[in-house]
Amino acid sequence: MQFSIKKALPHLLVLIGFIILSLAYFSPLLKGEKLFQSDIMQYIGMSKQQIDFKAETGEETYWTNSAFAGMPTYQLGAKYPHNYIKKLDLTLRFLPRPADYLFLYLLSFYILLLVLKVDFKLAALGAIAFGFSTYLIIILGVGHNSKAHAIAYMPLVLSGILLVFQKKYISGFLLTTVAMGLELVSNHFQMTYYLLLLVIVLGVAYLVDAYRKKILPHYFKSIGILVTAVVLSVALNATGIMATQEYVKESTRGKSELTINPDGSPKPTTSGLDRDYITQFSYGITETFNLFIPRFMGGGNYENLGKDSNTYDAYRELGASTAQALEESKHAPMYWGKQPIVEAPAYIGAVILFLFVFALFLVKGRLKWWLVGGTLLSLLLSYGKNLGFLTDFFIDYVPLYNKFRAVSSIQVVLELCIPVLAIFGLVRLFNDFENREAKLKALMYSTIITGGLAVLFLLFKSSLFDFVGANDGQYIQAYGQDFVRAIKEDRKAIFTKDTLRSLVLVLLSAGAVFMFLRDKLKEQWVIVAFCVLILFDLVGVDRRYVNNDDFVSAIKVNKPFQANDVDREILKDTSHFRVFDLVSGASKPSYFHNSLNGYNAAELKRYREVFDFYVSRNNMNVLNMLNTKYIIAQDEKERMFSYKNDEANGNAWFVKNLQKVASANEEIKQLDSLPNKIKAVYSSHKALEALKNIKPNYVVDSLASINLIEEKPNYLRYESENLNEGFAVFSEIFYGNGWKTYINGEEASHIRVNYTLRGMQVPAGNHTIEFRFDPDVVKTGSTIALASSVLFGLLLLGALFYEFKKKQNS
Repeated sequence: MQFSIKKALPHLLVLIGFIILSLAYFSPLLKGEKLFQSDIMQYIGMSKQQIDFKAETGEETYWTNSAFAGMPTYQLGAKYPHNYIKKLDLTLRFLPRPADYLFLYLLSFYILLLVLKVDFKLAALGAIAFGFSTYLIIILGVGHNSKAHAIAYMPLVLSGILLVFQKKYISGFLLTTVAMGLELVSNHFQMTYYLLLLVIVLGVAYLVDAYRKKILPHYFKSIGILVTAVVLSVALNATGIMATQEYVKESTRGKSELTINPDGSPKPTTSGLDRDYITQFSYGITETFNLFIPRFMGGGNYENLGKDSNTYDAYRELGASTAQALEESKHAPMYWGKQPIVEAPAYIGAVILFLFVFALFLVKGRLKWWLVGGTLLSLLLSYGKNLGFLTDFFIDYVPLYNKFRAVSSIQVVLELCIPVLAIFGLVRLFNDFENREAKLKALMYSTIITGGLAVLFLLFKSSLFDFVGANDGQYIQAYGQDFVRAIKEDRKAIFTKDTLRSLVLVLLSAGAVFMFLRDKLKEQWVIVAFCVLILFDLVGVDRRYVNNDDFVSAIKVNKPFQANDVDREILKDTSHFRVFDLVSGASKPSYFHNSLNGYNAAELKRYREVFDFYVSRNNMNVLNMLNTKYIIAQDEKERMFSYKNDEANGNAWFVKNLQKVASANEEIKQLDSLPNKIKAVYSSHKALEALKNIKPNYVVDSLASINLIEEKPNYLRYESENLNEGFAVFSEIFYGNGWKTYINGEEASHIRVNYTLRGMQVPAGNHTIEFRFDPDVVKTGSTIALASSVLFGLLLLGALFYEFKKKQNS
């Protein structure tokens, strides 16, 4: 027992250290403050209705009416029954957010290096290098929590895979199952997809190695075990994955039936996202050096330069007061790359990149090749349209690649691979298997490459780069040529400052290695030196972009939106309707109203198309069809007001004519001038198979009515009166995978009409019509999740019993 405690104590101390580091970086959390994250503010606006519904009823709703006229909540934090792997995830994330994600970064990477048989001190050093990589901190600052969540578990998944390849089949299987299950919990399939690409590179490297060593049976046995583990991890997350897969076909990530754009021009057919949309955020090839020099291309779109800057002086010369010039110089447009928006550079660290290059000369074998291969693949794909032939190949031929946007984010792979190899540079430095001459030669080459690169940039920056930004023309028009000249001078200044910074860090790193090789510095002091250098390097850059100033009182985060006079006036209307807000932004309207607005990367495709064709152009015919009772706008003095639209169609109505059209193109074009209060259009789709005897014409007398009596996010009840058989159109978004219809308690069928609404045939007489959102996918998925959780529990108990018996026998 004493031996076990002695072995566990260093790891326990490391974990305590990780907790302290995580809380220290986000220290305002200890005072009850919260990090203001812009994306989380948008999420709160989008999810408020479902959260309120759960608080009031104790029931989870999988549909919300508050955004995009209605959509499933699968991508809005829906909670599913029997999701026990999620409970484990919440247990691991016991620290306040976002310190919990930083802790996960550190813990997961530490385990990976331990699995790779790295000493715990170097493993902790590597975890710090990974966890404080600038991009990983920046995404926490802006609120890309699900992305951070997925990245945090990537090293843990690799740990399980490597254990299996190390012939630790049982522990490797169990860890891979849990780690992959946790990875899928994050619900960020783009990051998981990038992890898959890295795993493929790893698998190829191990396959080549197995062939050379003639151990192919072991390799294929390992693959079989890993496939089984992944299948079980998928089953643990069955509900979320199945719901997402069902939804994605109907979302903007799925294939559109339209072959025209809103302006009538031809639209290329694609099974995924538009090519330009995918490559909008393409990393510039020259921007690669941001990984080594933080503000090589100016840093972020807006940098805080302060009073001692040319930009400050330029504002003063334009007539700004001291206070105005100082405030404006805190948001100086320094970034001069080609991407539309860059919050901060994806800086990995001069120290870590020096060690990475150093390791290239010392580390041999499959570890080096899968890490280098993953790094190169990640970097080349991040160039997007700047390396068009490779990107086009992946979009056209690699499955699922065209489902994801912002190709530059694939750099998360190299941000994982580079610190691993860098730490192995130190492992090789400290071991006795390499002769001192080889290490000195590696030190010389790595110093010349990294330090020489910095010197080259310092000497020839003016001839190599023009420091011209994509938006400089607009600044010239607004402020004049002298202002832009001042901006360029500041870009050069921070370029020089950060290049010198990286050069000094390289020389200090090289000096620590040299002192060790000359027996002037012991191993433990080299580790301490690199810990100080890495923390100084990375935290120093991280704090430029995410710091204590970004924290606000908890109430501002929990309740980020305040109702204004217009909102309060609309809220007095207790009927069921929609609001179109032209002023307040993406998700504030969803916080207070059933809104046509919203903020989500995967909204329903057909609604988005109707929005782009008509709603964004304020087409009143379509706004009426969507029961838009209020429109929020501004007058000429920028004062907000609400326009009450008395022409809105209401919640449901009977039509006289039902016209079938030949295609989706024709159906959406009809909406422009369709007299939608008396006529509806539809095109062929699966739901029609369940609706027989549909007729083109119906008699609607003056007494016919259909009224909404009860309304919840996942339930609608109507009362209808009609002497004749009729066809009713409902101003609700059609989604065939979960909405079930009942007439007088008997299940009925409804179809999609007017491109995106619901319609159904109603018998003559008085009837109660109900819509319930009761998706079968949740029931099926929950059953699978429960069964797989029980199975995994039995396997875990069996593994523990096996290990116990093995120890007893030994």
